[in-house]
Amino acid sequence: MIDIPATQTVVAIPEPGGPEALVLETRPVPAPGPGEVLVKVAAAGVNRPDVLQREGGYPPPKGASDIPGLEIAGRVAALGEGVTGLAVGDAVVALLQGGGYAEWAAVDARCVLPLPKGLSMVEGASLPETVFTVWSNVFDRAGLKAGEVFLVHGGTSGIGVAAIQLAKAFGATVIATASGAEKCARCRDLGADLAIDYREQDFVKEVKDFTKSHGADVILDMVGGDYIERNHEAAAVEGRIVQIAFLRGSKVTLNFMRVMLKRLTHTGSTLRARDAAFKGAIADALRAKVWPLVEAGAVKPVIDSTFALRDVVEAHRRMETNAHVGKIVLTVG
Repeated sequence: MIDIPATQTVVAIPEPGGPEALVLETRPVPAPGPGEVLVKVAAAGVNRPDVLQREGGYPPPKGASDIPGLEIAGRVAALGEGVTGLAVGDAVVALLQGGGYAEWAAVDARCVLPLPKGLSMVEGASLPETVFTVWSNVFDRAGLKAGEVFLVHGGTSGIGVAAIQLAKAFGATVIATASGAEKCARCRDLGADLAIDYREQDFVKEVKDFTKSHGADVILDMVGGDYIERNHEAAAVEGRIVQIAFLRGSKVTLNFMRVMLKRLTHTGSTLRARDAAFKGAIADALRAKVWPLVEAGAVKPVIDSTFALRDVVEAHRRMETNAHVGKIVLTVG
């Protein structure tokens, strides 16, 4: 039995702005609806979409909580009608549409996974947003296969560290871009076969040289802008480029000739607005194919830093420095 109070402390965004726009509020503890579970949150991951939401550029989907936070770890406190396979007290991680920066969160049970054996709550909270995103885009959409060449930009970001490890674990040759020698070394430590310092090196040339002109079969990009055309140049014939963000902008002038000549596929997706059935299918795949790798230590959470929930402003300031390697996590309680 877990005692559930009437109210809780959450992080709210009364008005869009910088990190200081994040404020603590007291709100009711949500009741789990049909098919949902209530989780007593122990830790919550901080992600780039949280920053975008804080700035006013990424509003929550209709019906979702306006509280930021897309991933949590904690213990099941109550079950909604019709929930099976979970029990009060279970240690879990979960993917949310919003509501993670809080002491309690209601989440669709299909988006809940057991905390992998051997992981702390902080490590568990760093996983859902990144592994759901990487699996959905790199393996489902782009169909990365063993023996192919995989290029990920931002190799030391939360997405990057997960992508490097998962692609390597499933038999790909992995190339990552990062800023500076230290971050490139971290990419290699995580399993990258080649790490490119994008500040000093032309990633297109380096990819072509390393692969003997073959190029990258799959590219995961969150940069956009001028990287879009350069990704087409770096891609192999029949290459697949997956776009998941646009740190350098989404509007470019582009010559599509390479798309025709190389028979490229350039696709993209967002995850937050997809329904729970779609996310539940990803969760099933992760439980079967990725969780054993995590529990065996082949895929390891990389934690940059932790901040108490009350210090959420400092956590966002840390993210905006772009100096972090791996995940920033909020601790709750």
